[in-house]
Amino acid sequence: MGPLIVVLLLALLLFGVGFAVKILWWVALVVLVLWLLGFVARGTNASGSRGRWYRW
Repeated sequence: MGPLIVVLLLALLLFGVGFAVKILWWVALVVLVLWLLGFVARGTNASGSRGRWYRW
């Protein structure tokens, strides 16, 4: 009974890690797309030069 519980807990842990990693890949993809869109859609500033779309 003990080894069965250990195997089930290990499978549950690996499933959870795999799900979390997959979600993180989707989040990274969304952030990358937004970052690239920011460079494409940035406007000009008051002096006429192209400015950064983000503020540091």
